[in-house]
Amino acid sequence: MSLAVHFPLYQPASAQRAFGTDEATRRFAKVAQLEPGSRVLVLGAGPDGQAALLLAQELNCTVVAADTDDGLLASVREQAQLRGVLERVELRKVSLSALDLPAASFNAILIPGRVPYALPDALGRLRPLLAKRGRLGLTYPARVGRHAPKAALDFWEHRLGAPLLVPRELMQTMEAAGFEPEAAETLHDAELDSLYQEMEAQLTVLPAEEAARPREEVALHREHNGRTGASYAFIVGRRKEPGEKPPASRDRG
Repeated sequence: MSLAVHFPLYQPASAQRAFGTDEATRRFAKVAQLEPGSRVLVLGAGPDGQAALLLAQELNCTVVAADTDDGLLASVREQAQLRGVLERVELRKVSLSALDLPAASFNAILIPGRVPYALPDALGRLRPLLAKRGRLGLTYPARVGRHAPKAALDFWEHRLGAPLLVPRELMQTMEAAGFEPEAAETLHDAELDSLYQEMEAQLTVLPAEEAARPREEVALHREHNGRTGASYAFIVGRRKEPGEKPPASRDRG
């Protein structure tokens, strides 16, 4: 069965996002070496557009805020107007199956707290959109800790269509797809608890079929008192060119 049938991982659009805070966006901007005039794609920008607006307002980046829903983009437009950055924010409705964006045109691509594609698919689709040395930062489920209940691992394997990987393995996947891995972080327990608390409160807005898997995810977290061995990771990598030499060793010995 194709991995495409498992994605995107549906979550309430208005719910809190993993790595959706201003601090997380600033950390990405630092790793990605963004500066005034950098062109950034924020995929899954709605409904508040917080990451896109921060990059436009604080760093004077030129941002393409892309989403699949006109209503979500209208909300981002309203917020951009209120914050006086609409001239630096382009709103773009896209299809996840065909983004229809110009190749090699972005200094960075950010997917804050949404999982639209299987990891190999995301890397393959998004790498051509990056300019040389462009950075990709995305969110993906990850295995954490030494032990995980079998029920949790089975749930995530069924949900992703593939085994749940630890952050190191996610970065290895990124490297094999033509990136130089640069950073990885996972949500700590309090952040994960907060994420699920708000997700649970927002699930009523989703159609029953779309809400089923997120509801199971929340229930699994509660059943195991937050010790499922699963969390969300945010990984960042730089587009690497064929034949590029590896970075110089930092070991002076």
